[in-house]
Amino acid sequence: MEENRELSKVSMPRIGDKAPEFRAITTQGDIHFPNDYRGRWVILFSHPADFTPVCTSEFMTFSKMENQFNEANCELVGLSVDGLYSHIAWLRTIKEKIEYKGMKDIEVQFPLIEDIKMDVANKYGMIQPGEDSTKAVRAVFFIDPHGIIRTIIYYPLSLGRNFDEIYRVLIALQTADKFSVATPADWQPGEEVIVPPAGSCGVAKTRMENADEDVHCYDWFFCTKKLSKEDILNTILKKEPVAH
Repeated sequence: MEENRELSKVSMPRIGDKAPEFRAITTQGDIHFPNDYRGRWVILFSHPADFTPVCTSEFMTFSKMENQFNEANCELVGLSVDGLYSHIAWLRTIKEKIEYKGMKDIEVQFPLIEDIKMDVANKYGMIQPGEDSTKAVRAVFFIDPHGIIRTIIYYPLSLGRNFDEIYRVLIALQTADKFSVATPADWQPGEEVIVPPAGSCGVAKTRMENADEDVHCYDWFFCTKKLSKEDILNTILKKEPVAH
């Protein structure tokens, strides 16, 4: 029985699965997840505890970048296993007292989920006993407008997240969807993208002979094309942030 209990703590949804559904109390009111976010991307992320320094630096950074994420049709939703009043007190402290890396007077406006019983954290595999059995690790779930999990990133308790990478992943996922391409290592908007592999010998031969001037082939299976940063951002970004 104890073994089964431990296994249930580390179970987690996989890329391509529907995001597990839940209702929760948050600092911005009740939510029904992911139903309330249909038609938008969502980044659901967990943190170990309120009133901790790494988490404070992360929430300030996420809050500073919130409009940037909103413009890419993405909402932010945080979670920890602390209670609602602890959340409120911590976020008030951040706004009134904390100044870090030029950030101050930061008001966190995205929802922070109360998860005292760890129901949501366990459902998403955020509790990993080898790291800590009572605190959520730093999980990041990218969920698309259809409620499908597209990327999962996990960090240990001691490691703060790279927010430039989180934003890059969001833009890369949307670029892949909207332009039917893949993105190579370290890709940034404006750099070459990877075109789908040749589906026949004839297509592969044509590509290798440079019949298509827009496509550059390193070999028959590895071809790229230019996709301008302007085309990407004009397609993905909205002029106004998503209203809350």
